[in-house]
Amino acid sequence: MISYELGVEDLADTRFALSPVHETVLSLRVLREPGLSALHLPWRRSVLGRVGGLDTGLLLALVSARRTLPDFLTPRPTVFAPEFEDELAAVRRTPPATVRHDLLAAHSPGPLPTPLSSATTGDDSDAAALRDAICDLLRRYWEIAVRPVWPQMRLLLEADMTYRARQLAMGGARRLFADMHPNLRWHEGVLYIDRMISEYHVSASGRGLLLVPSVFAHKPAPPVSAVEPPVLGYPSRGVATLWTPPPTADAPALVALLGASRTRLLGLLEEPLPTVELARRLRVTPSAVSQHLGVLHAAGLVTRARHGRQVLYRRSDLGDRLTGAQP
Repeated sequence: MISYELGVEDLADTRFALSPVHETVLSLRVLREPGLSALHLPWRRSVLGRVGGLDTGLLLALVSARRTLPDFLTPRPTVFAPEFEDELAAVRRTPPATVRHDLLAAHSPGPLPTPLSSATTGDDSDAAALRDAICDLLRRYWEIAVRPVWPQMRLLLEADMTYRARQLAMGGARRLFADMHPNLRWHEGVLYIDRMISEYHVSASGRGLLLVPSVFAHKPAPPVSAVEPPVLGYPSRGVATLWTPPPTADAPALVALLGASRTRLLGLLEEPLPTVELARRLRVTPSAVSQHLGVLHAAGLVTRARHGRQVLYRRSDLGDRLTGAQP
């Protein structure tokens, strides 16, 4: 069990942050163990065919048999939404002694896997070289596996933080942690994290608590070591919806929402077209088309741009999603 003792000042400094590096590192668990979370199988299948050129032996060696990860790979975010490269730069600054300590702590009581053995068999320069090789590999892995879906992930994580902030406002810390995960419980100023491999009790002592929602965390993920500042990764809400394809447009439902004329008009605007051409194709007057276009534009479903003496209309990204078309 791990426990964080939080005083009044710590609760006042409890805040949220995003971390692309956290997500990148935690995703290695899913890559290594497909049975860990069936929800992520679509993502895993899409990634497996694109990581063949990477040193997956070194990547997957970072995950221990107990699924723990070295703390130095998940530095505490210093701002609300750091850039991946900024976080990776912090990892690169990790002292060799810390790299060695964290790798051993993550894989304890077993030995280090062969791809990581240079951290202990060599000197500081070998540990530093291994650290830099890991960082270079993580950057390439991020570009392939996580960065393409990071915008969707970020929207999901921010939605979770909005929900949690509301829970905190309505019921304090007790309500904030009540439905975060079954392994978490709040009692008399102490946050208990059950079923952890590590065991320690930490007094926050004015350092606050940083909460980092995660798509790839399957349970609460505090640091392995007690010397790290209080930070808690936790599974985000709504992950089941992340990898499912968007539903295709239901034509009758779209007609019920927009009306038959506007639905037909929206369907034509896959390419930029002027009012007169739209009127010709729909066999209605230009004034009728203009009226419908005004409503669709005000709703954000179409965009418009002047081209010479004409105004061209086209479906917006929102319009594409509503009709089920590929942008």
